[in-house]
Amino acid sequence: MKRILFVDDDAKILEELQLSLRPMRGEWEMAFAPSGLSALSLMEAVPFDVIVSDMRMAGMDGAALLESVRRRHPGTLRVILSESNEMESSLRAVPVAHQFLMKPCDPATLRAAIDRATGLVQVLNSKLLASLVGSMQELPSLPKTYGELREALSDPNTSLNRIVAIVEQDVAISAKILQLVNSAFFGLTRDISNVKMAVSYLGIDVLQNLVLSVEAFRTFQPKKAIPGFSLEEFHQHAQLTARITSRILGQSSVHSSVVVAAMLHDVGKLVMAERSPEHLARAIAGVKQEKRPLYSIEEELIGVSHAEVGAYLLSLWGLPYPVVEAVAHHHHPDRIPSSEKRLDMTTLVYVANCLAHDHSAGAETAPDYHDPINPKVIEAAGIADQLPAWHEMAEEVARQPQAV
Repeated sequence: MKRILFVDDDAKILEELQLSLRPMRGEWEMAFAPSGLSALSLMEAVPFDVIVSDMRMAGMDGAALLESVRRRHPGTLRVILSESNEMESSLRAVPVAHQFLMKPCDPATLRAAIDRATGLVQVLNSKLLASLVGSMQELPSLPKTYGELREALSDPNTSLNRIVAIVEQDVAISAKILQLVNSAFFGLTRDISNVKMAVSYLGIDVLQNLVLSVEAFRTFQPKKAIPGFSLEEFHQHAQLTARITSRILGQSSVHSSVVVAAMLHDVGKLVMAERSPEHLARAIAGVKQEKRPLYSIEEELIGVSHAEVGAYLLSLWGLPYPVVEAVAHHHHPDRIPSSEKRLDMTTLVYVANCLAHDHSAGAETAPDYHDPINPKVIEAAGIADQLPAWHEMAEEVARQPQAV
């Protein structure tokens, strides 16, 4: 039975919450705390699987409470509740909250969020994953330039010149930024030849994700050739998936996180290529012999696939929960419980990955067999009518020069 701790300094709201959640007593063991300090005291006495905290509280607010929980009880899932007019202050909780929910929150939505979050923990709670990623003699840290950027951007007084100086320390990233901004991807009518202009045009979100992608791929270099595995083809597929994702999203406000999830969705393959090349080679051989997708062969061989391996690494790096979730489930979006019909991040990465496989060069003869898009997933997301147009778009994008 899951142990859930609810925290709110408004006694009336806490009482209403207790009343509305009474039907969950058969599935959850619940406790209710009237303040951040009392919540921490309860957590010192008994372990909790999940903490759900209001954002605006006297003394220690929700962000401060979840930060303390992150340090003291890193295995506890952290959920923040906030009202629509509190979004600016709630941004402080972005680095420490696994889930954000809007108040008022009905029991069904709350249950779906907790089931979803605990489901990811169950997927990643594997001794094999800990062994495979954790056995690295030196666990890859969050890429250096990305870490410096994130630290600089946390200071509201950071200047554009400071951002540019961080980027210019890395020749490969500087070159990639200039390549991206001058590509057909953005369709500019003039060339941009310096990093400062490129950074100004791309914007901070795109810049951070580009830096993370470049450095994440550079972190891993297989020590020996693996039959059937090509780094060049790996990068091409990652880029194509990200570009298709970007085209589907258009000007969406969630564009940044989804595109980085699409770019990094197969990063687990790089971990396995470097740390367990024999296993990856055996799985690739199985793909060719049995004409089944790689993830299916991997799951059969060791119980997890490159999707979970990649998500485990990204969770250690502290990437946002939705990115980790999308990477973990990009072959199994139906593992995520949902109470509403919508295109979420995981389903979008799943669809973009399938489209990239369908329309990449040599897709008809490539040995990397993949399943067709699951019609149940498409129906559940409410996007069946858009799929034909997306196939046409993906074909067009695949014919264009690589841009990301």
